[in-house]
Amino acid sequence: MIKPILVVDDDADILKLLALRLSASGYQVATAHSAHEALALFKTKSAALVISDLRMPEMDGFALFDAIHQLDPSVPFILLTAHGSIPEAVHATQQGVFSFLTKPFDSKTLLQQVENALKTSISHLGQTLAEDDDWRATIITGNQQMQSLLGQAKLVANSDASVLIQGESGTGKELVAQAIHRASPRHNKPFIAINCAALPENLLESELFGHSKGAFTGATRDHAGLIKNAHGGTLFLDEIGDMPLAVQAKLLRALQERVIRPVGSTEQININVRIICATHKNLIEAMQANTFREDLYYRINVVSLEIPALNARREDIPLLTNFFLANINKKYHKKINGFAPDALELMLAAPWPGNVRQLQNIVEQVVVLSTTPIITSKLVQNALQDSSSNIVSFDAARKSFEQQYLIDLLKSTQGNVTQAAKIAGRNRTDFYKLLQRHHIEPALFKHA
Repeated sequence: MIKPILVVDDDADILKLLALRLSASGYQVATAHSAHEALALFKTKSAALVISDLRMPEMDGFALFDAIHQLDPSVPFILLTAHGSIPEAVHATQQGVFSFLTKPFDSKTLLQQVENALKTSISHLGQTLAEDDDWRATIITGNQQMQSLLGQAKLVANSDASVLIQGESGTGKELVAQAIHRASPRHNKPFIAINCAALPENLLESELFGHSKGAFTGATRDHAGLIKNAHGGTLFLDEIGDMPLAVQAKLLRALQERVIRPVGSTEQININVRIICATHKNLIEAMQANTFREDLYYRINVVSLEIPALNARREDIPLLTNFFLANINKKYHKKINGFAPDALELMLAAPWPGNVRQLQNIVEQVVVLSTTPIITSKLVQNALQDSSSNIVSFDAARKSFEQQYLIDLLKSTQGNVTQAAKIAGRNRTDFYKLLQRHHIEPALFKHA
């Protein structure tokens, strides 16, 4: 449903003039003669943008802004007044009002402000999406190249063709894979993801294909494996370019024959799973270097989707910034209203080598550190200076370190948990809990 621009003014002539000018420019408009009427309208059908007079009886423009902001902090707000002053303008922007115009206003300036406000509005972005587009709801974009990519994703979702998603780290490859799964006939079945770069060869093989009881020392039970667990659904293989050659060969056979054989088993299991792969590496170069199988490449690359880097779709930066701001406000129970205009300009101009993931981390950092309702340019500048493409969130960094530390430790002790726990300075019970948290099977390292 298309959301209108809500215009509020107690002067009937100005209200009519504003509505005519916006309608003539192609916008859908809803009007209200008071703030109370506007609030009732907003609760009924929301709005993509609110333009309100500041001076109104009973409830003024600032009070209306506060009330609407409580309902939806992503909706931009433009205030109009015949009593404009610098203190009022400063106060308005500090509270998160998008812009402040003084009557009599120039129509061209007003329309430019409206256009700028709608570009940063998540609510307006929703107007471009069809009602059946819940499958791609987590992908926030207004970029034409991304829209085209999502159109291709929707088409390929209806088939079982293998998809290779390429793009720099942090561009959102897993989000696109999830969107394809949600749009597919398999959407009611599991979506399972695994990072092929995060596990050593033996562990990766066991995680994917499973193993039978007694397959190796310490294999005290059958392990189904992720391919079997994804039966009927989708298996997402992230960083497929880092998959060891031996596992590549086994995966190729599974895709060709649609059967798998767990490690240490003679039983063949029929599989029904859709494979989506992703990589930030150049697989053509990897094939030339003999680190990636050519036959597997053509098997997984039936349809190729390449996600553009964030610096190639800068119009998405305000949308993503507001989206992350709303989510992080909820996470930390904060009430940050938005970014100062010069702070947003810094965000727009930044190189973003870490792409959307880096942008999310920066927004989280400045929200946590902000002591004012509006995030300042100084805060953003400091965060950008401290940031690089290698910096990830604290939780992600800790998880990655723990996982790699445990793998290295078990390699050095050849799977001896008692010895590994002693080196780590943990008791056996705590150490086993760590292994379980990271899905690491110590027995796999005994014959490594």
